[in-house]
Amino acid sequence: MNLLRVCVLFLAVFCANVFAQTPEPPEIAAKAYLLVDITANQVLAQRQADAPVEPASLTKLMTAYLVFDALRAKKISLQQTFSVSEAAWKMSGSRMFIDPKMQVPVEDLIKGMIVQSGNDATMALAEGVGGTKAHFVAMMNAQAKALGMNGTTYKNPEGLTEAGHITTARDLSILATRLMHDFPGFVGYYAIQKYRYPGTPAANDTNRNLLLFRDPTVDGLKTGHTDAAGYCLVATAKRDFPNLPARRLLAIVLGASSENARAEEAQKLLNWGYTAYDGIKLFEANQAVVTPVVWKGLADSVPLGRPQAIVVAVPQGQASRIKTQVVRPDPLYAPLQLNQTVATLKVFLDQAPLSEMPLLALKPVPEAGWFGRTYDSLKLWVR
Repeated sequence: MNLLRVCVLFLAVFCANVFAQTPEPPEIAAKAYLLVDITANQVLAQRQADAPVEPASLTKLMTAYLVFDALRAKKISLQQTFSVSEAAWKMSGSRMFIDPKMQVPVEDLIKGMIVQSGNDATMALAEGVGGTKAHFVAMMNAQAKALGMNGTTYKNPEGLTEAGHITTARDLSILATRLMHDFPGFVGYYAIQKYRYPGTPAANDTNRNLLLFRDPTVDGLKTGHTDAAGYCLVATAKRDFPNLPARRLLAIVLGASSENARAEEAQKLLNWGYTAYDGIKLFEANQAVVTPVVWKGLADSVPLGRPQAIVVAVPQGQASRIKTQVVRPDPLYAPLQLNQTVATLKVFLDQAPLSEMPLLALKPVPEAGWFGRTYDSLKLWVR
């Protein structure tokens, strides 16, 4: 009997420890969802994150990615005007109400695509950047492959239902994260609450992301809806906390039952993520995590870290249980380039893996001359 009691007590402590490490997420009324701590690069909660789904107007995130990329490369400009083709004018679904008599600036088309979710604006941008819809769709699929969105296939730039036009919640998180990281100067468009192009009707001038009107920390990103996809939302928020790093979370809700439901479920995920987990800064930006010895180089050692602060998300109040491990080649040889990946930082909560990230050379280490290399070879042989 005593042995049984000991076993029961051990099991209770073990279970309590496991549950403490992984807080239970709230019930989410959607076909699939995913909550990512962008700052810590950690998934906090998920369900059916790899299941194929129709993206509806979340497709426009990829269209925007390619448009922003063309702007960055100076292939187009915000002030440049695009014509409106018959195909763009006749697009069904959400529109910004442009017509073939207009020459519309790229910036207005971007606002029409993002704020009004205009399929006409989206098609005008796709044709303006890609030349034709078919070529632009090929660009979308090539970019998806380059980003590692292995569960995604695009058939059109706007997201209307079409056979084979699919993605996953995880792929959407990759796309949204890269969109914010790669184009910080353009993501402000996603926080615009109202927009209407001069000379067009006032109908459909309000952003469908209801969280922009309910939560001041939410600043994007995109809604989507078709009968097949249900109501979808990719929402992101950034919140500041006393004595803790500012944190950006990304909530993806797919297949909710209504416009209000997708907003409520995304809000529920965001609030839970911020309260159930703390953001803990382990190292400052450009701070050396380790400074290992370098052989056969012009320097004897190299600082390894990251250009951004290293932050992890841990269950609330459990920061003292964090442990770290650095995995790197030993011996480590020059030459090493600036920002070259050299090692991996693994973070654990007790013994449970929590996160891992590459560590980069914060300084270059050129290769030594013949004498230096030979001398180090002798020292290594003796060692």
